[in-house]
Amino acid sequence: MNCRFAVLYALTVSLLGACASAPPASVPALLDRLLPTQALLIGEQHDAAEHQALQRDVVLALAARGRLGALVMEMADQGRSTSGLPADASEDSVRESLGWKPEGGWPWATYGPVVMAAVRSGAPVLGGNLPRGRMREAMGDAALDGAIGDGALQQQREAIREGHCGLLPESQIAPMARIQLARDRAMAETLLGAARRAGPGKTVVLVAGNGHVRRDLGVPLYLPATLSHRVVMAQAGAAKDEGRPSDAVWRTPATPPRDHCAELKQRMAPR
Repeated sequence: MNCRFAVLYALTVSLLGACASAPPASVPALLDRLLPTQALLIGEQHDAAEHQALQRDVVLALAARGRLGALVMEMADQGRSTSGLPADASEDSVRESLGWKPEGGWPWATYGPVVMAAVRSGAPVLGGNLPRGRMREAMGDAALDGAIGDGALQQQREAIREGHCGLLPESQIAPMARIQLARDRAMAETLLGAARRAGPGKTVVLVAGNGHVRRDLGVPLYLPATLSHRVVMAQAGAAKDEGRPSDAVWRTPATPPRDHCAELKQRMAPR
């Protein structure tokens, strides 16, 4: 191989590799890349409306292909389900079945479209999150610390530290991280059960925050090797999360800047 040909060959391989790893341009292209799989984990930034639109479109596309097995939501508690409701059930009935409360922090106007897309398709919607009543127990369960590797555990604790803007006492970091671990485990249990009930040829979708779906820290760590699963992380704005393990990244415009730490300080200030 002469030098000129070698350079052209290397350039061609490089360009082909770049094309292969480019973000998908449409939901059908995304699904063509990821299917078949028993579970599809879709991460989101909670305040990015384009991410909930992606979830709805994925559910609709899977239903159109006859592949939608179920939808699992971080936004509803484990044990809650629309199973048994008809496809034409009212939104009030769906909210009641899922225990969806306006004060729960998850606006129905934001997540209702993806939930109802699944219901209308005839697929069950399942709550996957750890119920609030089990959080205190999780905080004291030191066995959770050994559920993942030391490196991942330290990253989870650092995420709690940063997410609370350094305002939490150090004594609360480990217990708060355990809640995160228990939530990931609960979602994994729900996802696995739904996939087993859905059967061959079906895909169960999990909708959760990006931190919950990443392969190195979240729900995938609790899934058995026998369950095929793929991860999509929706990214608003710059590629700050490029290093997070996922099978695809869905890019959307940046959201307006917010000072989360200022908001948190205001909420935590003594009354």
